[in-house]
Amino acid sequence: MSRTVMQKAGGNVVLFSFDTGEELSEHTAAMPVFVQTLKGRLKVTGNGRTVELVPGGLAYFPTRIPHAIYAEEPSVMMLTMVTPARDNIGD
Repeated sequence: MSRTVMQKAGGNVVLFSFDTGEELSEHTAAMPVFVQTLKGRLKVTGNGRTVELVPGGLAYFPTRIPHAIYAEEPSVMMLTMVTPARDNIGD
């Protein structure tokens, strides 16, 4: 399950919740992303490496780097997508 919690010029933030064994299969992103574990334990694979992220753990993936996420236990993850900033003068 996922829910967008912020959508602004310069970045979007999406929260994901996983049950044990759920995963996001290998994929790429069109922009740089940060993956942070808020609760639980996630196995994060990308760029030829696998790391375990526990609460507070953070991983960064540049544009178009294949990566995957696997939940070792019930977990919550925050995904921050870095998007090009726009001139918001007048907003």
